Amino acid sequence: MSFASLSLHSDLLAVLESLGYQTPTPIQLKAIPEVLAGHDVLAGAQTGTGKTAAFALPLIHRDLTRLNQNSEKAIRVLVLTPTRELAQQVYKSFLKYSQDSELNIVVAYGGASINPQIEALNKGCDVLVATPGRLLELVIKELIDLSHIETLVLDEADRMLDMGFITDINRILKRLPDTHQTLFFSATFNDDVFALSKTILNAPKLIEVAERNATAEKIEQRFYEVDTQRKAAMLAYLIGSNNWQQVLIFTRTKQAVDELVKELAKDGIKAVAVHGDKSQGARDRGLEEFKNGKVRALVATDVAARGLDIKELQYVINFELPYNAEDYIHRIGRTGRAGQTGVAVSLVSHKEKYLFEEVKTLTGEEFLMQWFAGFEPDFMAQEEADRGKRKPSKKSLRARALGQNKGSKVRADKRRQR
Repeated sequence: MSFASLSLHSDLLAVLESLGYQTPTPIQLKAIPEVLAGHDVLAGAQTGTGKTAAFALPLIHRDLTRLNQNSEKAIRVLVLTPTRELAQQVYKSFLKYSQDSELNIVVAYGGASINPQIEALNKGCDVLVATPGRLLELVIKELIDLSHIETLVLDEADRMLDMGFITDINRILKRLPDTHQTLFFSATFNDDVFALSKTILNAPKLIEVAERNATAEKIEQRFYEVDTQRKAAMLAYLIGSNNWQQVLIFTRTKQAVDELVKELAKDGIKAVAVHGDKSQGARDRGLEEFKNGKVRALVATDVAARGLDIKELQYVINFELPYNAEDYIHRIGRTGRAGQTGVAVSLVSHKEKYLFEEVKTLTGEEFLMQWFAGFEPDFMAQEEADRGKRKPSKKSLRARALGQNKGSKVRADKRRQR
């Protein structure tokens, strides 16, 4: 089946042909007709399967049709994303698909000067891609009008809820017209997403093109048990001995990112850090250097787990497993995109074995833990460390990693970082 069979605008079909898009992906085949029909949608698909195009193409089609009718200009499509990186990715996708049209696409996110974003909005905006915090800032300052919104897209809704954006989302919803289309798109669904969907979606069409919370089939997943203090050495050995030239590495904390970048430098591996404490300019430069091959490794927190799209990226390493198993799926989804193959390696310490079990439970896969020659775990040391120690709860471990104290203060701090 071709894109032409989906009844998309002729100008849009011409753009897709110039981009080399020939056959819609399963999520696009199922979602585009429902979006065009005006239905609310709750859609899930693995990362790298074309979710952005699944909602962007029908929304661009709708506005192209309106432009031909000389309709009044206004913000009619609002796309909310949890992170700046994902906002930029979605924005670039809309620009790519709407090239040579009169559509005005604007992106707005925190951590960067608001003035250029205001200037872009003042020139006219049909589609606004934004993070919740910056959007509310624009709304409170009465710099934008949301009264003409026809479609709201929550991209990676589960991540927004996990990051504490539910209050912001509810505040935004109150400013939208009573009647509008709402689209949920994500690679993972959890109970919070379904609970929210029941309150703001109207008779939604549920679209799933693979087993829920599944990982991409073409990603080879390896899990190695290794002592915490030997992880950095094993990481450097894996990269060096295999001559991996472009590796994305995930840790749980900003401090761990910075420390790991220094450790890799000692082994002659040039790396760059990306996390919430970095300015947007520094994050953009780091990502660009990584994409261009100027640095061999990019070390990041989960701020990069969604929104980083490098088609040729083959290797993702979990230096530490995430506290939320859903984040594992998004992390490794940075490789194996658009039908490509990829390798995801996880270094699992003795204390992280319960996180390994949670990944297995979520994905429904029976992964095997391996040992790597020369870096086998020291079981006697593990036994000694376990004696007399009370196992901390998952909640306390996550709070410690994120530097959280008071819940309300943390949510506010996290929103300001985005």
